[in-house]
Amino acid sequence: MSRRRAPVREPAKRSQEPPQAPRWSVWRGLLAIFAAFVLASAIAGALGAVNLGTALSFGQIAVALTVIYLMLRR
Repeated sequence: MSRRRAPVREPAKRSQEPPQAPRWSVWRGLLAIFAAFVLASAIAGALGAVNLGTALSFGQIAVALTVIYLMLRR
């Protein structure tokens, strides 16, 4: 008994370009960073921060934490 062999298929060619994140994800990340700064500063001010500089410092801390979160998520 002779068996027929299936034709050998060549593997599909892959593009040489690295995959890129959609453009909207960059804007969403920037929006998250900005929102974290504004919200943390506003909450710190509402909770009785001594002055605006102290409230903005909490905003900077929130920005740093948001950037770290976004970096680890990718």
